[in-house]
Order: sequence, then C-alpha cells, then structure tokens
Amino acid sequence: MTVAVVQFGGSNCDRDTVQALAALGIDGELVWHEDGLPPETSGIVLPGGFSYGDYLRAGAMAARSPIMGEVERAAAEGTPVLGICNGAQIGCEAALTPGAFTTNRSARFQCEHVHLRVENADTPWTERYEEGEVLTLPIAHGEGRYEIDDDRLATLAAEDRILFRYCEADGAVTDAANPNGSTGNVAAITGDGDHVAVMMPHPERVTLSDIGPTDGQGVLRSFEQSA
Repeated sequence: MTVAVVQFGGSNCDRDTVQALAALGIDGELVWHEDGLPPETSGIVLPGGFSYGDYLRAGAMAARSPIMGEVERAAAEGTPVLGICNGAQIGCEAALTPGAFTTNRSARFQCEHVHLRVENADTPWTERYEEGEVLTLPIAHGEGRYEIDDDRLATLAAEDRILFRYCEADGAVTDAANPNGSTGNVAAITGDGDHVAVMMPHPERVTLSDIGPTDGQGVLRSFEQSA
C-alpha cells in the first residue's frame, strides 16, 4: 500500500513530501497526473507548487485534470486525501472542500513561519496534537487567503471541520496573526468526511528532525493508518 503524491506540471513540493513520508516510515510514490492512481493507493497527497503556473486561478486547471476524477472517487470511498498549499487550492477548486483560496491581503507572495492553533484534535490529521495546542509551520503562497461566506463558515465551525486557525504564539486568534487575510483565520479544513482535508501551511517542511522542528509530523502520520 502506498500514498500517491500527485505531480502536476509546476508541482514543486512533491519530492519533499515523499521524503517527509519516508522519514516517518510511510511509503510515498510520485504519480504523474496523466498516469492515474496506482491500484495499491492507500492515501493521496496533492502537494504544493504552482500547477499550470497558477493561470486562471491557483489550482483551477489542475482541478480539471482527469486524475482528479479518480481522486474524487477514492475520497468518496474513504481514502485519505490531503491537499497542501497549491494542493489545497486544487482541492477547493475540485469541490473536495468548500470555499476558495484567493490573493493574499498583502497582494504579495509570503514565505514565513506562522503559528497555528489546533481547533479540533479529534480527526485523523490532528489526533496527535492537543486541542488548543499551538504549532509553528511555514507558509509560502501568494493566493493563500481562504474565502467563504459567513453562513458556511458558521457551519464549518459547528461541524468541527476547522482543523487549524492562524494565531499568536500564545494561541490568541487575532487579525494581526492572520498572514493572508483568511476568513476567520482559517488555515485548514476538512471536507464532508474528516478523511479529506486541505491546509495552506506546509507540514512536510517541518517533519525531518535532522534539519529542524517537527511540528508537521502529526499531520502526515495520519497516513500510517492507511499504509
């Protein structure tokens, strides 16, 4: 069984993700989007990057790749799917999760470390953390602002589908701690089932203990259950 890391033209965090999974003892396989999912696929990652150069909207063209039909069917059957950064944009564009990602409030590409508060620790992606725990993860995006209307945001909150919110180091959720202007400081959400999630920060970049912090390990360890 293997975690398929889907490569699109312009993906650039695909190999990082495979390396991070391998460090956790999880078998990851690079899968070119034109080749389809391997039959032994037990999990799927839509990695970061700039698929199709972010033309039209970030993730919009990749979301219409034929492999995404396979991803949607796999998700409907319970296969874990995680979209990271550009993969989160692809996930929203493919309607795996609600809402959309748009241009940062600063109108600039931002590459920095941010604090995230764990909003729901009762999901496969967050069960290795404590509710209210503050993590430090990197972001690297120009279109990372999560947009959703107030009614649907309230529904996400009521259904415990918000995984992480941008926050201060002490866990306070403030506008100053919101790096991109995301509605409600939302940094990660789940789909209709909690086995599907998208997140703008990069857990794979804080997973290898020999090069730095490992706050992202808990997210990727979710795939241990399906490997």
